[in-house]
Amino acid sequence: MPIAIVGQFRIPAENLASARPLMVAVMQASRAEDGCIEYNYAEDLAEPGLIRVSEVWESRQHLAAHFKSAHMQRWIEERAGLGLSGRQVTGFAAERGEPL
Repeated sequence: MPIAIVGQFRIPAENLASARPLMVAVMQASRAEDGCIEYNYAEDLAEPGLIRVSEVWESRQHLAAHFKSAHMQRWIEERAGLGLSGRQVTGFAAERGEPL
């Protein structure tokens, strides 16, 4: 069953310029993973430094493999140095998507 991930985290505004290329690298590597349907980070337009997270995976097994990937381990280390805080991420069991 697919799993949808929705969440957010914060990066201090002074670190956003350094964070952007690292986030792009994580997005690109994650999108190339087996089982990844969607993987996105987006800056909130109303709150500088608030990053929105949205992901869709084919299954919980694919998501578990994602967390063990080399690029995720690297991102966990990198984001600590960027002052990432307020990480709140929730997974939801999902049905197949359909255009609305």
